[in-house]
Amino acid sequence: MKLLIPDLCMVVLIGPSGAGKSTFARMHFKPTEILSSDALRGLLSDDETDQSASADAFEILYLLLQKRLRRGRLCVIDATNVQADSRKTLIQYARQFNVAAIAVVFDINEQVCLDRNRLRPDRRFGPHVVRRHVQQLRHSLGRLRDEGFRHVHTFTTPDASANTIVERTPLLVNRRYDSGPFDIIGDVHGCALELRALLEKLGYHFTDIIDVDGQPGHQITPPLGRKATFLGDLVDRGPDSAGVLRIVMHLVEAGNGWCVPGNHDAKLLKKLQGRDVNIGHGLALTLEQLDREPLAFRERVRRFIDG
Repeated sequence: MKLLIPDLCMVVLIGPSGAGKSTFARMHFKPTEILSSDALRGLLSDDETDQSASADAFEILYLLLQKRLRRGRLCVIDATNVQADSRKTLIQYARQFNVAAIAVVFDINEQVCLDRNRLRPDRRFGPHVVRRHVQQLRHSLGRLRDEGFRHVHTFTTPDASANTIVERTPLLVNRRYDSGPFDIIGDVHGCALELRALLEKLGYHFTDIIDVDGQPGHQITPPLGRKATFLGDLVDRGPDSAGVLRIVMHLVEAGNGWCVPGNHDAKLLKKLQGRDVNIGHGLALTLEQLDREPLAFRERVRRFIDG
């Protein structure tokens, strides 16, 4: 199994004591990336199971989490995290620093956890602790996405977690390796003819073709080394939002452009997803224009805006 995570995110390990969270963390992450409540209790009291040190340990954990996220560093939270209140605090920090929260859940058989804890001399608590963790986890399983986790990965057997490969993927917004020059264009608002004229004036070469859905489209060649960067609000108000979308989608899909959706584009996406939105004059015009396009084009637009 391959587990894909963004190269900057907060990974929250969730599961009862003995489920294999710390072993998983050590296998796949740097020691400096792991913020372990047990390790911090040990630093404070020389005993990782000393619950009297928990409040201080989590105070330090949250401080380290903030400092690392502010510096753009991945963090792995190694604690049971089976209680909604503890996860709520972590989600708040992820939102504060605009990073994705990824849940890795260890829904492992209770007896396996009990057997493992019996083999660990540093685990002197009774089996009731593990049973409580399991109950709290099961109560939470269906709610994690609603709490704010971007992705939820669940292991149900020890073998599944042991045989997993963790692969880090670059953030879509991480464009440090691109050096430009960039042509920055905002608020096109359905003006396809004007957009084409602007791009041609900037040196982009248009060749008219038949697009993948059988409709007239474009092959667009940018000036050497240049990239078109669209700052949203491609649609609404103008006479040809579909034409704007064809131009921008071609540039982005060919690797010759970027696009950050604006609020008008986000509202169109909600409508294409079947969600209820207030359809004002601008959006009504865009929907009327898209109704004249093939269904495949509308689906392509939905995927494109959704990123």
